[in-house]
Amino acid sequence: MTDIKCVGCGSILQTEDKNKEGYIPASGLHKEEPICQRCYRLRHYNEVQELNVDSGDFLTMLNSLYETDSLIVKVIDVFDFEGSIIPSFNRIVGDKKVLAVVNKIDLFPKSTNTSRLVERAKKMLKDAGITANDTVAISALKGQNLDALMKKISDMADGKDVYIVGTTNVGKSTLINKLLEDNTGLKNVITTSNIPGTTLGMIDIPLGDTQTLYDTPGIVVDSQISHYVKVNDLKYVSPVKEIKAKTFQLNSGQTLFIGNLARVDYTSGDANSFSVYCNHHLNVHRTKTVNAGEFYDKHYNGLLAPPELEEAYLSTNFDIHELELDQTSDILISGLTFVSVAKSAFVTVTVPKGVNVSVRSTIFKGVQ
Repeated sequence: MTDIKCVGCGSILQTEDKNKEGYIPASGLHKEEPICQRCYRLRHYNEVQELNVDSGDFLTMLNSLYETDSLIVKVIDVFDFEGSIIPSFNRIVGDKKVLAVVNKIDLFPKSTNTSRLVERAKKMLKDAGITANDTVAISALKGQNLDALMKKISDMADGKDVYIVGTTNVGKSTLINKLLEDNTGLKNVITTSNIPGTTLGMIDIPLGDTQTLYDTPGIVVDSQISHYVKVNDLKYVSPVKEIKAKTFQLNSGQTLFIGNLARVDYTSGDANSFSVYCNHHLNVHRTKTVNAGEFYDKHYNGLLAPPELEEAYLSTNFDIHELELDQTSDILISGLTFVSVAKSAFVTVTVPKGVNVSVRSTIFKGVQ
């Protein structure tokens, strides 16, 4: 019997074990568009059925791309550049053409210079040793610039198959759904959510008689903040609409908490402006550095929530990054926030252990 795939997540359908991926009641197996129970519950009830899926299995699946003659479309989350890098990407894609797609530009203020975002993405890829043949900025959710993307895909693929790849939550499945809707009228074919690992297998979509578009599973990157957040609380961390900066005037010796997941201490420097870009649900709280530790332990699941944490990570399981900023800079905390600092400063950032923290020259012309 030929394996039947779930049209939502790509997993092989099975009727034997409710706790394993691809489970579907026997009555639904032979429907025209069969969908597994996990995707059904996610789509219709927003219920999450957690599965134990090893990210190594996803990487093994992606390794098969090396043998293909195809175009690779690498999707990047504009809000989380560092968390968008797939480990061993060059080994996976070999010498194939790569089109980099900077997604979610709708999250940034409309005044943001898109060309600057594209140049920043190119530099980030180059720093990671990845050469993209071309780069385009889009919003899959809002349908921005998709015509330009489709033209680039068509020109670069030249009739070859196309693989959409990326880390978790960069918007791959949303992008494919939008492309399908624009070109065929079909809506929400692929299951989408902010839950890492929603796509569990290769999902193949015919582009013509001889060409296929593949949605691949998102690769989980250990440096992302999502590892410290309960599945149902991810909505408080990953932004889904335009981010409004929360700006604070700080003196040295003051601290900002970005929710309960990051602490930014202004250790030394003149009076300065810190603009925090994050999910609107997150509480950004200012306090004196001398009292910050005690304040966090008391309020991490109260005043500083959501999300609700299993432990006080910034006190019990954390990394400290000491940063010297010599110009207007953005401090990036993978998957959580970036903080634009207007002037030179010495800053100490505390995050849950393993979460990536980096600095770039600001993508904005300046911060207030």
